[in-house]
Amino acid sequence: MARYPTKQAVSAGGLVFEDRPDGRWVVLISRRSAAGQLQWTLPKGGLEQGEDLEAAAVREVREETGLRSQITEKLGVVDYWFVWRPDEVRYHKYVHYYLMAFVEGDTQVHDDEAEDVAWMPIAEAVRRMTHTNERRLVSAADPAAVTAASGAAENAQPEGGAAGTQAPTHRA
Repeated sequence: MARYPTKQAVSAGGLVFEDRPDGRWVVLISRRSAAGQLQWTLPKGGLEQGEDLEAAAVREVREETGLRSQITEKLGVVDYWFVWRPDEVRYHKYVHYYLMAFVEGDTQVHDDEAEDVAWMPIAEAVRRMTHTNERRLVSAADPAAVTAASGAAENAQPEGGAAGTQAPTHRA
């Protein structure tokens, strides 16, 4: 394989959510990979001149989903490597993701970067998502999973004593 120069790239995006009586619903977009395969993912994109990460995330989500949203917290940063052959550059990309509360809008009014935009229960979104690193972020935004984990931890404490000091292991 040819040796390409390495550059960094930064993007921002978000997970739009709405808490409903039947649980947390979130928005995913679908787009085609370079190989033509449908991928379900979070909306994201590059920063424009003079834009900070949060402003870019809100703008990109609005453009790609048709929804106006408000940042509630930072979800995390995903990084990965890819080669952009037209420029013969190897990129180390960092994508900053935010959890965003739905304000208003219509998923039918999105730009052409997304083939489809869909609301779905968070558990379905996690199952449908293409990229494992994004799936982890979305799983962490599920209040039902956090509540279940907290309840399990409380129930695991021995009677009359403190919980053990060894933390459970988590494989990512």
